[in-house]
Amino acid sequence: MAAEESRCLLGHTASDSCPRVQNKKLYLATFAAVLGPLSFGFVLGYSSPVIPELRKISDPKLRMDSSQASWFGSVVTLGAAAGGILGGYLVDKVGRKLSLMLCSIPYVFGYIVIISAQNVWMLYFGRTLTGLASGITSLVVPVYISEVSHPKVRGMLGSCVQLMVVTGILGAYVAGVTLKWRWLAVLCSFPSCIMLLFMSFMPETPRFLLNRNNHSEAIASLHFLRGPHADHEWECRQIEAGVQEEGLNLSEFKNPSIYRPLLIGMALMFFQQVTGINAVMFYAETIFEDANFKDSRMASVVVASIQVCFTAVAALTIDKTGRKVLLYISGIIMALSTALFGLYFKMVLSNRNNSSNPDTWFTLNSASPGTESSISWLAVVSLGLFVAGFALGWGPVPWLVISEIFPLKARGILSSACVLTNWVMAFLVTKEFHDFIGFLTSSGTFWLFSAFCCLSITFTAFYVPETKGQTLEQIEAYFRRS
Repeated sequence: MAAEESRCLLGHTASDSCPRVQNKKLYLATFAAVLGPLSFGFVLGYSSPVIPELRKISDPKLRMDSSQASWFGSVVTLGAAAGGILGGYLVDKVGRKLSLMLCSIPYVFGYIVIISAQNVWMLYFGRTLTGLASGITSLVVPVYISEVSHPKVRGMLGSCVQLMVVTGILGAYVAGVTLKWRWLAVLCSFPSCIMLLFMSFMPETPRFLLNRNNHSEAIASLHFLRGPHADHEWECRQIEAGVQEEGLNLSEFKNPSIYRPLLIGMALMFFQQVTGINAVMFYAETIFEDANFKDSRMASVVVASIQVCFTAVAALTIDKTGRKVLLYISGIIMALSTALFGLYFKMVLSNRNNSSNPDTWFTLNSASPGTESSISWLAVVSLGLFVAGFALGWGPVPWLVISEIFPLKARGILSSACVLTNWVMAFLVTKEFHDFIGFLTSSGTFWLFSAFCCLSITFTAFYVPETKGQTLEQIEAYFRRS
């Protein structure tokens, strides 16, 4: 009986007498929410076209050297780490909807500070504020989407988070070709303003409302999200059956239903960063230049376009293939491409006698004449493969899985720990990459990334549960049984 009701609820049966879900307003709520990740993408993409301009600007108070430019790019990750902590508190205290609306404030204020900047420190502060908002967004939006969605479309809608992030990055790159840095900041502030407006008309998630014993509001939320013909009372009963007592004690972290999903989530965030995405993106401009692709801004647009295309493929296929299959495919492609990167650097720089000087390894053109140009196709193919592979699995899937596997009463704090892990690792990998090159050489560093990609495949096989087609309550019950 319950299985039949579930099929009716999700619209799987062809019977006209069966109540069917209408997804139009669910898609509208998802669109309103993913304007946050679009803003997040604009934040990440903003520094790439802006840094070259700020390094040559006539105003000495705003002109940046290489160290300041590095901080301008990476200070976002520190703000995002703080935002992950704050988001974990807000999402459980004030709700998913209000948390999303509140995070538009630091987005807008951050860009106002950047637009009105008179010195480098104001630019840092503005970037930190937008980073703070990005951290809150990266936590709250996946939770909101997973809690308003039903299992049939949750994977697709959850993957739209990463799709909108890479779309925002691409948008910043494209706009940066024609817009000056202040006008680009004005443009980047628009999505968060639109999100604030749209989210004011969207419902809170039924799971949060039921956890607060607001049954009538949860029914109204489901009526909006599922349409008038779905069995709202039945879905409410299923959610209420999985709702445990409110609050989380420190002693409960000894419970496998708490620490197992936490460790899985943190490991997913760890592997997402140490498989080399930041390093590959760092080298992208140089790789295209060596392949006689001289316009570095257009090279960035090409890379971002690959990300958008393959993230869209992941979003469209994830509810059919499952989460783990995409992680396997992604990990294999990334392992192969980073190994090829290592081979490329080994061949190009073989005449440098394994110099431990990091600057040598950053200067590909210092290799023997003709070497790099004759095999530059290897680096370009490796770059395309890696970006496509990452976008297909390890880009979107970890964010989706951490929004699915945590119990309702601990969703905020556990998601916060995972987001903090992600952003701290992103900062460390970005800032320490130069030292890795000096210690391991370029080829050794990329072979290390390849080894981490292989480890990520093994981890996925043994520890990551398949959540395709399951309700959040069924996933929570799985961990309780373990």
